[in-house]
Amino acid sequence: MEEKEPITFYQALGEEAGIRRLVEAFYPRVQAHPLLGPLFPQDIRPVIDKQYMFLSQFFGGPALYSEQYGHPMMRARHLAFPVTEARAEAWLACMQEAMEEVGMPGAVRLAALDRLRGPAYHFINS
Repeated sequence: MEEKEPITFYQALGEEAGIRRLVEAFYPRVQAHPLLGPLFPQDIRPVIDKQYMFLSQFFGGPALYSEQYGHPMMRARHLAFPVTEARAEAWLACMQEAMEEVGMPGAVRLAALDRLRGPAYHFINS
């Protein structure tokens, strides 16, 4: 009997195309959200690209973000923005909606959101 090798979140999320779909579904929600939208620039494309690279790496795919920008240091990179508990929760809610929109299976969605919950709350600085 052959044992299957466990898959990464990156694979479960659909690898490059899946992460790209997720990020593309996520940012319109962020821009429209009254707590989150004001924190982001009008030209959201660079943010989308960085998020795609970060999430690819965060979920076990290629280290795109680190290769381009160095160590993520995400808490430090977010210190310039007033991240509150309400904003962390709004960010997670937007992500959950985006995951649902792209048809992410329930178990994968719950596990991915759980993995993102730690960093979302870690960024709280206000």
